Amino acid sequence: MNKTMAYLFMGLFSGIIITILVIFKISPGIILKEGTSSYNFEQSLTLLDKEIEGSGWKIPAKHDLQQTLLKHGKEKVNKVVIYEICNPDLAEKILKTDDERVVSNLMPCRIAIYEKSDGKTYYSRMNSGLLSRPMGKITRQQMKIAASDVEKFLKVLN
Repeated sequence: MNKTMAYLFMGLFSGIIITILVIFKISPGIILKEGTSSYNFEQSLTLLDKEIEGSGWKIPAKHDLQQTLLKHGKEKVNKVVIYEICNPDLAEKILKTDDERVVSNLMPCRIAIYEKSDGKTYYSRMNSGLLSRPMGKITRQQMKIAASDVEKFLKVLN
């Protein structure tokens, strides 16, 4: 009986450890989504600018991380630009309510365009649809719309 219980606990413990390792390994691929642009870095930026600006969304900021690091005396890294994009109509609905405002640290939406050492240009974004599931009703609805719009914007890079 003791041997059976020991095997049961070892099996259970092993299963838990394996599950935790699998979750940690696949989590970045679930939370963050990445794609490859069909265009070079500069073309990707230009196409994305035009697509966002023609949609009713705003670009409050773009962060050139390569230049930021160089300004602070760091080594040159491959090109990386982070877009902060905002749809004021969606943001207003979230920010008007005290209960939903907690998600403001996820705002505005972000899209990254970057080069990797293989010379290709990539883009990434958060999986807002997934991240919104445990949120309040208003946030969930608005983030679902935002996620759909971001995916539409990124189609221009394919």
